[in-house]
Amino acid sequence: MRRVAKLSAACIATAALAVTATACGSTSSDNDSSSSSSGGGKGVKIGLAYDVGGRGDRSFNDSAARGADKAEKEFGGSIKELTAKTSDTEADREQRLSDLADAGYNPIIAVGYAYAPSMTKVAAKYPKINFGIVDSVVNGKNVDSITFTEEQGSYLAGVAAALKTKTKHVGFIGGVDVPLIKKFEAGFTQGVKDTNSKIKVDTQYLSHGSDTSGFASPDKGKEAAQGMLDNGADVVYSAAGSSGNGAIEAVNGKKGAWAIGVDSDQYNIPGLAKYKNSILTSVVKNVDVGVYDLIKSAHDGKPLAGNNVYSLAKDGVSLATSGGFIDDIQPKLDAAKKKIVDGQIKVKTSPTQK
Repeated sequence: MRRVAKLSAACIATAALAVTATACGSTSSDNDSSSSSSGGGKGVKIGLAYDVGGRGDRSFNDSAARGADKAEKEFGGSIKELTAKTSDTEADREQRLSDLADAGYNPIIAVGYAYAPSMTKVAAKYPKINFGIVDSVVNGKNVDSITFTEEQGSYLAGVAAALKTKTKHVGFIGGVDVPLIKKFEAGFTQGVKDTNSKIKVDTQYLSHGSDTSGFASPDKGKEAAQGMLDNGADVVYSAAGSSGNGAIEAVNGKKGAWAIGVDSDQYNIPGLAKYKNSILTSVVKNVDVGVYDLIKSAHDGKPLAGNNVYSLAKDGVSLATSGGFIDDIQPKLDAAKKKIVDGQIKVKTSPTQK
């Protein structure tokens, strides 16, 4: 019997606001919650520090949550979740990780590259606790860096977009203009151009640098996508966290246009069900697998450490086939995947890479 407990009346209000914000497409506020199940004392105390948007973003954070939920169900124990705010400072992130460590959570997983500097400090202070970070590499004997070849999955999305566009015009929306999201852009653009060099690719970022609001602003995603559609694009790929939900909504409003989702198989996300027939495919990043692998390793007494890369060859990234919308081009997608895995195609990790 799974029990969900909130720590205080203030936390109840905060959690309710976070859920409401996500449902309405607004920025998530700080969310502090814990869940527990009967583990008979043999379970694991899992600490999750989410990126902005938190659980319920229908994308990146939700994928991490699935991995933790699976581990909790399998091993028993409890999960405590804390969620970042767009206004976070480095001190806020460091405090969030320290709070989890002081409370005895182990392993502690930070979901997002923004936690890298704070994890470097906190992991060194708590050498007996196992840490994990998604989408960044942190050196430490007690740190598992869970990284992905996002550019490879995005390359396949580019191939799909190029084969499906009728207007020979597609678009890419990035949440924040940072190296990680540039990997998505680089792979997508290369996949499009390798398939048909004459196709136009529009690119737009929703925020820049330390401003992470681009990952949690569906209204901005919707506006950006609408602009691309009005400009002639008929396939739009978003790597923008919950902001991508707004882009999907905009695409759904134009007949014959396609959206490409990210991180989770967004066709199967309940909150996006009314738009699913406009979701061509999604670049699935199996964050849940990486999170589960770390928790299991800690539970087994052999915690993972170092940089563990989840690649296309290892099914760390893939294209979702839900809806059957890419069935007709699957042979070409399979051929492109084989060339990447075999090393015949080297996918760029930056748009400026030659």
